Amino acid sequence: MAQWRQLKLQLQYLSHQHMNELYPPTFPMDVRCYLASWIEEQCWDEIIDSPDQDVRALGMLDQIISRLQRISQDSTNVVEKMRLQQIANYMNVHRSQPLQLVKTVQETLQKERILLNQVLPTFPSPSPHASYSPAPSPLPGTSQAPGRADGPWGSQRDAGNRDVDLLVLKVLEIRECRQNIHQMQEDLNWERANFESLQVSFSSNMSNGLDPKTTEVQKLQSRIQQLEFNGQEISKKRMQLLREVVDCLEHCQARLLQRIKSWRREQHLASIGAPFDDNLGPLQTWCEQLLGVNVTLRQEIFLVGGDCPGSEVITELQERLGLLLQTLIQSSLMVDKQPPQVIKTQSKFSTTVRYLLGEKVTPGKPVVLKAQIITEMQARNLGQLGSIPTENVGELINNTAILEHNASTKSTCATFRNMSIKKIKRADRKGSESVTEEKFALLFSSEISITGCDMPCCMQVITLPIVVIVHGSQDNNALATIIWDCAFSEPDRVPFVVPERVPWKQMCLTLDSKFRLEVQTQLSLDPPNQHFLAQKIFDKPDICGDYSNMMVSWAQFNKEVLPGRSFTFWQWFDGVMELTKKHLKSYWSDKLIFGFIGKQQLHLILQDRPDGTFLLRFSDSEIGGITIAYVSTSENRCRRIQNIQPFTKRDLEIRCLGDRIRDIDFITHVYPDRPKNDVFRKYYTDDPQPYNSGYIPVSIQTKVAAGETSSPTSSTSSMTEIPQDPNRLTYSAAPLYPTMNPQGNGVFSSSQQFPTHYPSNMEVPLTYTDTLSLSPLHDMAQVNPPISDDMELDMFGTGGFEMTQ
Repeated sequence: MAQWRQLKLQLQYLSHQHMNELYPPTFPMDVRCYLASWIEEQCWDEIIDSPDQDVRALGMLDQIISRLQRISQDSTNVVEKMRLQQIANYMNVHRSQPLQLVKTVQETLQKERILLNQVLPTFPSPSPHASYSPAPSPLPGTSQAPGRADGPWGSQRDAGNRDVDLLVLKVLEIRECRQNIHQMQEDLNWERANFESLQVSFSSNMSNGLDPKTTEVQKLQSRIQQLEFNGQEISKKRMQLLREVVDCLEHCQARLLQRIKSWRREQHLASIGAPFDDNLGPLQTWCEQLLGVNVTLRQEIFLVGGDCPGSEVITELQERLGLLLQTLIQSSLMVDKQPPQVIKTQSKFSTTVRYLLGEKVTPGKPVVLKAQIITEMQARNLGQLGSIPTENVGELINNTAILEHNASTKSTCATFRNMSIKKIKRADRKGSESVTEEKFALLFSSEISITGCDMPCCMQVITLPIVVIVHGSQDNNALATIIWDCAFSEPDRVPFVVPERVPWKQMCLTLDSKFRLEVQTQLSLDPPNQHFLAQKIFDKPDICGDYSNMMVSWAQFNKEVLPGRSFTFWQWFDGVMELTKKHLKSYWSDKLIFGFIGKQQLHLILQDRPDGTFLLRFSDSEIGGITIAYVSTSENRCRRIQNIQPFTKRDLEIRCLGDRIRDIDFITHVYPDRPKNDVFRKYYTDDPQPYNSGYIPVSIQTKVAAGETSSPTSSTSSMTEIPQDPNRLTYSAAPLYPTMNPQGNGVFSSSQQFPTHYPSNMEVPLTYTDTLSLSPLHDMAQVNPPISDDMELDMFGTGGFEMTQ
């Protein structure tokens, strides 16, 4: 009967058509239900479709009919008695072909097994009196790729499904006990009525010489006593099952709440690149199943309470179920789509709140969710007091939304599409704390009524911490606050407490994960990159040091500027991510950029390489820059490693990195020894083609300033010696300095004379619409440019441009 017990859990979810296919008219579901144990005990597969098996098949048919008739005779329910008698009579149609009935039973049992394997692949065959033993919980805070059933979340989901299935089986067993008690009570009432009628005729029996101890009265008394005893035993069993099921429900709901916390934690970590499956469907199913079990148990306990009024056990179970129900209703409100964690005032943003028990909401009055902004202190008091803050610390626009059910996705959500923070009230700051370190959150609250619950419940949920800014220049520092909070906060912390110091190895993992998320690449920061980042943040030049156990403070991360610089570590690292994301993603993913490397390490790996060997590294002294470090030989035959002025985002918008590398002839091989044209060829762009617009096309080429090349034969060794070409307009970078505008804004003075190599009567329309077109010249024209780690005194490099007609 184990197969039928498991199958009954799934029948309620099958469509009417599927039910008819599973149990055809020739083998009604009533037969399968009433004879479940006997059917599963028979060896149907041993009966093959052969004429010599007709007798055996006919014997099976006779047993089915006789058993149905016996159940019909024993039943006191008139409707049930008539129904069973009709089915027994109908089964006689198989007498002409009994093997066909056997084949139908074989197919039905096979279909049932297939259905159970699809729905419950690891479902155990429970004993009716088996005690509950919860499956071990997986490690919290773990996740897996979306769409996969394995991994910790897959195991936890399977364990949750098994728990719910065991709960449903026990609830069905409780219901069966109740029905048996009801049936026994009816039988007992009937027998007692018969006994009373026999008592009337007791005197006449004595006058006739009959001994009542040997008559029907004695049998009737014995039957009444047996029914009373059986009823008491089943009642005890039902009470024991009720206690077990409530215990099971508490364990199962605790596992669900832990999974909800884990989902929220994974959503939090996703902002720094951690894997996250945002599908709330399994959690919604889990919540709905536990709600159904809870409501059914409350009904069963209510019925038991009618038989045992004032029972302390019943009162205790009702209180426990009421608390579980309230907790489930309040915990099912989730922030499905978080708002941006850095929000600028007067700007629009959106967020979505989902209710996992939306299909169980009492129809009628719509549920309206209201949002308000709260401070860190209000968030802490919210967890302690459970009340909604009354003090208003910010004004929100479009802060209400209605919970709406989507039948196609089976989700119930409230979407705030055009929310905005109009103004914000700042708290008193401590010490050197800045406004970008102050954390807020959005609080969503409402009152809801659930079908089957007596009272409406107040529910609320808060978002992840947010930082409110008033200007775009604050975005970088605000993002640093969010990253520190996300990466280093504890799962069950007091809002929004974070440690002041964290181990470098933990910081290193965070930087790597954030870098891969922002750049959208699978290539991680390798150990040399990570080592240089440690040198950078700790200001330790030792290339052999071990920094894994050193502690990094919030001040080192984004409060104190780096030594000799005007920016913090995070501002510098974020600039590299922004540059790589917008202009260098493919180069990085193809392992063409060495990345983060210090001067000492650079000299170690390039000192024995031939002239023209180069590598690409991120600028150490400039935010968002990438430079070319290459090997050359000086005039006195000394080998040296030079760094070309870093290319910024503005430079790469004018001419891509691949074309700039192609323009520089004296760099020939990418470290260690790959020819640059073989490596970078796919990044080269074609020269502009002539247009039929009457204008001569113009292109820009990168040149390194005179006197800084390694080869005297290079075409870029001296820009003043470039051959004159009547089809070429050549601008030398060096002569521009004396006549550049003192402010360095890229505007030429009226006294500037450009050499011309075309007839004076020829009109060449060459127009610069803005200073961005000459941004590299502008960079070179800075008054007294500071000497940085990217430029040594004996190898100061600048960029020039050659414009060709």
